[in-house]
Amino acid sequence: MKYRVIGSSPATRREVSMLSLGAMTFGTLVDEATSFAILDRFVEAGGTFIDTSNNYAFWVNGTQGGESEELVGRWLRSRGVGDEITVATKVGARPNRPTTGFSKDVEGLSAKVVRESAERSRERLGIEKIHLLYAHIMDEHTPLEETVQGFADVVADGVAGLLGASNHWAWRVERARVIAAAAGVPGYEVLQHHHSYLRQRTDLPSLRSPDGNQGLVSGDLLSYLRANPELTQVAYSPLIAGAYVRDDKPLGPGFEHAGTQPRLKAIREVAAQTGATVNQVVLSWLMGGAIPVLPLIGASSVAQLDENLGAVDLELTAEQRAKLDSVN
Repeated sequence: MKYRVIGSSPATRREVSMLSLGAMTFGTLVDEATSFAILDRFVEAGGTFIDTSNNYAFWVNGTQGGESEELVGRWLRSRGVGDEITVATKVGARPNRPTTGFSKDVEGLSAKVVRESAERSRERLGIEKIHLLYAHIMDEHTPLEETVQGFADVVADGVAGLLGASNHWAWRVERARVIAAAAGVPGYEVLQHHHSYLRQRTDLPSLRSPDGNQGLVSGDLLSYLRANPELTQVAYSPLIAGAYVRDDKPLGPGFEHAGTQPRLKAIREVAAQTGATVNQVVLSWLMGGAIPVLPLIGASSVAQLDENLGAVDLELTAEQRAKLDSVN
């Protein structure tokens, strides 16, 4: 395994594995025995970065979420795992009532919600401190000043360490960080968005925003990361739910543009050159880029996890990387 330090403060920075394991479906779509086996294998391979959320996975059984955090908590306790594993979770997108559908009726990011939700997440996980706490989605109804102070308060109270933002426009991340700096309180240091080799259209309206999908890594966000190298970018769904390699997993309308097929051709050619799988090349491309990205991988079996782990030792040559990067 390879590792990277995230966070800039000596009090909160963490060394984490370059691959993060997503536990979104653990405890619902993936049963407990399989989930435990995947977690065990991840740690055996040197993995130290686990990701979940307080709303995972409400849509499976029509709940408000929490099943994933509870399962991770049971695994942590049963294995005697301590502070050596970095656990990240999120608040802000938990539905206000049991449901199987996504809607705008969610908890939001008021100071009260941030505090209470973080405490409940910590209880479900059974840990002393949440190592990394994300604002899961933007809340445009709560003043940013209130949200920033709410997150600062959970850090001051010892409930959370590092702070992050997921599915936020770059300008909104910057505004929140400016507010935090002016107040002398902790701000966002880790970002989490969807990112992969294939580029998804950013102009299509989403559930959260009529102006496009704020959950995608875009040129604007990449420019922001270049200007702020102290930030860490985590990429969720880097393998697009298997769409690179499975005919039964369509890419969807977001990938219906002229650049998709040339990039698929390039990634397949590089995979053939290396003898690696397409998925491994995608993960290696993300980890070794000019802006290093930490892929957040999902797995429903140990075999899937093992394939992803194989990407850690895959070193793309300068020529292979140039080939991939040259495709528009």
